Amino acid sequence: MPAAANLSERPAAIRVDLGAIFVSMELSRSKWLITSLSPSGGEKMSKHVVAGGDLAGLLNLFAALQAKTQARTGHSYRIIVIQEAGLDGFWIHRALEKEGIESHVVDPASITTSRRKKRAKTDRIDGEALVRALLAYKRGEPRVCSMVRPPSPEEEDHRRLVRERKALITERVRHSNRIKGLLSAQGISKYEPLRRDRRARLAALRTGDGRELPPHLKAQISRELDRLELLLEQLKAVEAERDALLAQEQVHAKAGRPAPEAEGHRPRVRRHPLVGGSVPPL
Repeated sequence: MPAAANLSERPAAIRVDLGAIFVSMELSRSKWLITSLSPSGGEKMSKHVVAGGDLAGLLNLFAALQAKTQARTGHSYRIIVIQEAGLDGFWIHRALEKEGIESHVVDPASITTSRRKKRAKTDRIDGEALVRALLAYKRGEPRVCSMVRPPSPEEEDHRRLVRERKALITERVRHSNRIKGLLSAQGISKYEPLRRDRRARLAALRTGDGRELPPHLKAQISRELDRLELLLEQLKAVEAERDALLAQEQVHAKAGRPAPEAEGHRPRVRRHPLVGGSVPPL
């Protein structure tokens, strides 16, 4: 019975009939873990390590894999690569495509994993799972995984406006709440740091027991207001850039032609849920 249980845990046999070298990449800052499956190599996958960020080393590895496969089979095979969408962005995908290598970026949440029992996350499991997902995807198997459409560099840059605005708003809320918390400890509950008259109202505040604000507390809140006002200025600048981009999109839409800098892929700024928000006035 134990032997039968072990057999049930084994992955299904790999059917390699697409005439290519299939490669998965697991990326980190320190190293890139490469898992490859070559024609005529059976079901055995090879493991390789490239220093993180070493694109030249990665391309040299791919060339070595192709040379080794050609020496073994007498045929030249292309390389097909898969990587997970993540914090590494899409620059590696673009660099590989520039070299004529077929590259795919997959949504990691779309890859089915075994729920029979929890397993420790290891490079071996992840690398082989990616290769198997790539094989199934290239065979046309339905719902095996979901590939991500990498944005153009222009689209990716446009998205930074929304992301930066979101980060600035989060920081603005944090500073505002900190000021309110400091004042609440003195019995003051109706001060609004985002109002235009925040400085004048700060000077007029009295504690719950009728005292002026202690000098060090007032200085601390004043410095918090300095940082808050800087954030508000940066928010205004970011939203001005966003609004200018949106206006440009609207002009091109009325003219019936795509924005020239997008090269046929217009960033859909107007669809983002944060577009149209406002920043409290200074």
